[in-house]
Amino acid sequence: MPALDPGAEMTRVVKTGNKATKARARRRSAPKGRKSAKTKCGIAPSVTRREAVSVADLQAQLERRTVELDQALEQQAATSEVLQVISSSPGELGPVFEAMLENAVRICSASFGTLLLYEGDRFRRVARMAAQNVPQSYAPDQETPPHFIAPFDGTPSLGRLVETKALVHIADIATEYPDDLIYKVAAARTVLIVPMLKESELVGAFAVYRKEVQEFSDKQVELLENFAAQAVIAIENTRLLRELRERTDDLTRSLDDLRAAQDRLVQTEKLASLGQLTAGIAHEIKNPLNFVNNFSALSAELTDELNDTLKAAALNDKLREEVNELTKLLKENLENVVQHGKRADSIVKNMLLHSREGPGEQRPADINSLVDESLNLAYHGARAEKPGFSITLQRDFDANAGAAELFPQEITRALLNLISNGFYAATRRKAEAADDTFEPVLSAATKNLGKTVEIRIRDNGVGISPEVREKIFDPFFTTKPAGEGTGLGLSMTHDIIVKQHGGRIDVETEPGAFTEFIITLPRGDGTASGQRPK
Repeated sequence: MPALDPGAEMTRVVKTGNKATKARARRRSAPKGRKSAKTKCGIAPSVTRREAVSVADLQAQLERRTVELDQALEQQAATSEVLQVISSSPGELGPVFEAMLENAVRICSASFGTLLLYEGDRFRRVARMAAQNVPQSYAPDQETPPHFIAPFDGTPSLGRLVETKALVHIADIATEYPDDLIYKVAAARTVLIVPMLKESELVGAFAVYRKEVQEFSDKQVELLENFAAQAVIAIENTRLLRELRERTDDLTRSLDDLRAAQDRLVQTEKLASLGQLTAGIAHEIKNPLNFVNNFSALSAELTDELNDTLKAAALNDKLREEVNELTKLLKENLENVVQHGKRADSIVKNMLLHSREGPGEQRPADINSLVDESLNLAYHGARAEKPGFSITLQRDFDANAGAAELFPQEITRALLNLISNGFYAATRRKAEAADDTFEPVLSAATKNLGKTVEIRIRDNGVGISPEVREKIFDPFFTTKPAGEGTGLGLSMTHDIIVKQHGGRIDVETEPGAFTEFIITLPRGDGTASGQRPK
């Protein structure tokens, strides 16, 4: 075993001690509280603080977003409520204005509000809504005459609106307009007034006020602007509806006159010939029919004015779509009235043409045109008498039927009688049918027979029994119920065809299946070849 060197051992001890001393010194010199780079869970403290800040920001953003969504939902609900009031109160502005103002005051956290219409050079207050602790003059339940306000006499805030036709938002009216009555009388401080404009023309104002100095938010301003636009639409709709009702009343009176005239003519038919009847109908219908045509055309123009007005209004897409659909339907209905009115006017002219006193002038007349005109005249007459009348018309005209020398007015009377009887028989069979598959049909055909021309009128109605067939041309004989027939139609038709024109009329029929009248007319001098009249 080697001998120990005490000096060397001492040296090692001293060096070892110095290392330990230095390590302790380093630990003592380190900043207090400083630990290892990781905590017990292994996460750096700086990272935890950043995440905590991020979560707080997200929570704050979430709260702000929630408030914004709540406000948007509340405004949307208010707008929906106003629209419901508008739709349920057509022509009534009071409930609409009150609903708008009530929602505006509540959502905007205003002390009170007013809705004013601009008439001439002053405003008329038509609605008011106040919160508590507001002077009685602004209470909604005060029963006083309409309150008029001169915009340039004590209310410079309204005067500013009239001059600029733009939104007026005053943070503190006591500072800007200390003499304004809205401040002096009602102690308002913050003022928001939105103009109601129709094509750049001031028609009113929507105003809300606060008794404390606090500006309205952009969302609240937007809501009030939306309400103002809806108020303009409601006002215009009411005006148009009022005018439409007036015109509708005129149309109703005209239609009542028309029905009364028709009733009188039905009674006259029992005592007069068809020519006298058509003359009476034409003259009686002419005046009320003019009213129908004129007012319908004017109402259609009003719908165009309404659409032009709505183009300038600030509407959401859903509301604009609904309004456009309603005005489109209204205009289409009015256009239908105009169209059928013109058709009725054409019928009246034809009736006048064929109702002149006496047989008229004997002249060449185109057979196909005469039959077709009679079909149209009889059909529209039946539709006018019974709006639900429906029948299929079939035409089989010979292109070579040409013309015949005759009395056109008299032949038309005869054809109208035959066609009307065919309508009656076919619709009667449909009414008596056991199922709904039967369809009434009436056909008219012409045929060139050289020196004569043939006209056939056929219906698929109830037919004629043998015992009745022997009497159909007898005067005053009828199978129709009392009050529906005079028994003179076929008798007069027989006289016109046979006695007046030297022709003949035959009938073919099968009970429960059909009836067909066959008219044969001589062409007369100068029309034997079937030439058309010049």
